[in-house]
Amino acid sequence: MTIKEAEDEIVSEFALFSDWMEKYEYIIELGKEMPIIDEAHQTEKNLIPGCQSRVWLHAEHLNGKIVFTANSDAIITKGIISLLIRILSNQRAEDILDAELLFIKEIGLTDHLSPTRSNGLVSMVKQMKNFAFAFSNA
Repeated sequence: MTIKEAEDEIVSEFALFSDWMEKYEYIIELGKEMPIIDEAHQTEKNLIPGCQSRVWLHAEHLNGKIVFTANSDAIITKGIISLLIRILSNQRAEDILDAELLFIKEIGLTDHLSPTRSNGLVSMVKQMKNFAFAFSNA
């Protein structure tokens, strides 16, 4: 699945909900269902700077694609990183670097997050793109 296809799928899913309480509940469910990072990778080195909650992100370059795993100590944040992983994991580094991630605005996520969570979202995207940049130059 391409990044755009994954984004379109998420936009369609969020369109099914009529209000933001339902959307938050869905985000929480996504976080609960996300396979979490291996405990060996849940280290200080893998903490994303700039997030109010603790978010660990690990990336591996396998068969030309980047595979992300993550965890967070905050349930909403865990759901948000699970959305990003769903879209960016198993993609080529170049595609991750080029991704505009328009779904964030399309589902209204930025409008419904606190300023600290919005900053955390930006930090998560930045860290994922940093991994993609590092792997594209390796």
